[in-house]
Amino acid sequence: MDAKLKVMVIGSNSFSGSDFVDLLLEGKKYSVLGVSRSPEKSALFLPYKRHVSPDFEFKQIDLNKDMPALKGLLAAFRPDYVVNFAAQSEVAPSWGDPAQWFRTNAVALTELADFLKDCKFLKTYVHISSPEVYGACVGTVKEDAPLNPSTPYAASKAAGDLSLFTFVKNFRFPLVMIRSTNVYGAHQQLFKIIPRSVIYAKSGRTIELHGGGEAVKSFIHIRDISKGELAAMERGRHGELYHLSPDQGIAVKDVVRIICERMNVDFGKAARAAAERLGQDKAYVIDSSKARKEFGWKPELSMEEGLAGVVSWIEKNWAAIEKEPLEYIHKD
Repeated sequence: MDAKLKVMVIGSNSFSGSDFVDLLLEGKKYSVLGVSRSPEKSALFLPYKRHVSPDFEFKQIDLNKDMPALKGLLAAFRPDYVVNFAAQSEVAPSWGDPAQWFRTNAVALTELADFLKDCKFLKTYVHISSPEVYGACVGTVKEDAPLNPSTPYAASKAAGDLSLFTFVKNFRFPLVMIRSTNVYGAHQQLFKIIPRSVIYAKSGRTIELHGGGEAVKSFIHIRDISKGELAAMERGRHGELYHLSPDQGIAVKDVVRIICERMNVDFGKAARAAAERLGQDKAYVIDSSKARKEFGWKPELSMEEGLAGVVSWIEKNWAAIEKEPLEYIHKD
């Protein structure tokens, strides 16, 4: 185990973080330490739990409250790589307590980077950002697009990103930044539009489409994103930002229509238009040619395959899923 390269995954309980851990353990090349502010969830939401591996350990640490503990853990574990998924990540709730989003996504992040800049053992720090920082965009967005956030969540992520690049400029901090589009797949939080639509269609509830579902999203399967993040961790150039995205966007209503068709449910009866979400960006389609060129990365799972996987996961775990809350629950 000691001979393996070490990876600390911060935010390992998150949907994206847990899939990345699963991919690392699947490859059997790394010793992995997962860190999250909440206790480990069940296998329903943590795909890596299918592995019984000596190469994984979990520690519960809150970046906002336990930064000294995290610094101590970093000094003891001495990871070759740190991959950070931790964030207050929901858009709409960020209007309710904007300061909390900034504390996590900018202030705590800056303290972490200030510590890591002096850690000689660190080969690369991979930071998971968000294309929400671009705001509403026309055309296809490349990595040099200006930041134009339109929500507290997006503004807090932009602030954190800018802070990280000051450490790159002044201390040669080994940052590789990722902005990926709308991830989905089995094990995702149930309040997200794709699993929630499957659950509502299965249980006969009405699926509400904010703004009629006209907003165009760039949905991409979580495993495609995890593979891109791993390639960036292993081969990304320090100080660089990489987009990970599908070939084209799709309107939310069309995704829900595909789900309904797959489940033999009448879309016209299952869904209805609802008021638009405050700060909702009408579309963003980001360009991922840089990652495709440098890493040879590209999405492999089609929307039809990915949605079939979500439907299968929910049907297979229906008894457990019925007992879970379907709304976002904010945690300070």
